[in-house]
Amino acid sequence: MAMADNKIPGQGEELAALRGVHKRFGNIAALKGVDLEVRRGEIMALLGPNGAGKTTAISLLLGRRKPDQGTAALFGLDPRLPAARRWVGATPQETAFPWTLTVMEVLDLVRAHFDHALSAKELLVKFDLVDLAARQTGGLSGGQQRRLAVALAFAGRPVIVFLDEPTTGLDVEARRSLWKTIRTFSEEGGTVLLTTHYLEEAEALADRVVVIHQGQVLEEGSVAQIRGRVNLQRVQFEASSLPGFLREMNVRRENETCTVYVQDSDELIRRLVMEGVQFSNLEVHRTSLEEAFLVLTGGEV
Repeated sequence: MAMADNKIPGQGEELAALRGVHKRFGNIAALKGVDLEVRRGEIMALLGPNGAGKTTAISLLLGRRKPDQGTAALFGLDPRLPAARRWVGATPQETAFPWTLTVMEVLDLVRAHFDHALSAKELLVKFDLVDLAARQTGGLSGGQQRRLAVALAFAGRPVIVFLDEPTTGLDVEARRSLWKTIRTFSEEGGTVLLTTHYLEEAEALADRVVVIHQGQVLEEGSVAQIRGRVNLQRVQFEASSLPGFLREMNVRRENETCTVYVQDSDELIRRLVMEGVQFSNLEVHRTSLEEAFLVLTGGEV
């Protein structure tokens, strides 16, 4: 089933957007006045704890649901229109395949919906599925099924790809291989919106990060900007005993290793010296994206 119209809609920098969007499910407010945009050529990571509203936001951008208030747009069109979705690829959090179809048959089934699909061979190679081509999907491991699900998102040569927890269930090698594929897609002009609970994944990939919590956008910016807004440094050292003033600070202790989160690491170190604290193996680091995320969402660092 080939598409009748292959013209890519929209020419601006904004490919997808939510404007003042509210969405409820019964008594639960999933999104509360969310403004969100995905820009051409970027990798945007949408981060938030479970239940923050990430998957709801993606569902609205893909036209799978309709906002209660506000608007959703894809290539400047209503995402529910087929013309808006023709240049989109997506991998939802959960996927299911007909168990008796082979990997190759599933790829060919999806490819048949696009006039300019990637070849099956290219998809098999790119997503490390060559040895699985003849295997029925019912015989695949969870990680193998996930690789197939992500491959399908790229089958139609999309302009924008929505990846909801794409590397769940993948081992480290497979995860990093997928990172490389996503980077290459972006370098060639593709646009990606991804959600992930692996914050090192967002740190490694994202040009821009949006932090969503309890249905509202808390922060957005580059990884460096998000870390900078938290304005904390991580000071780590070893000491057999600690001075009393540390009890009033954000401190973690494991055996003799002490980790302190402060805004001014120089001042902390000077105070340790003035108090006569005998410490060793001193290290000072900027906070990671994960630590910044925990601070922003009220978690413990």
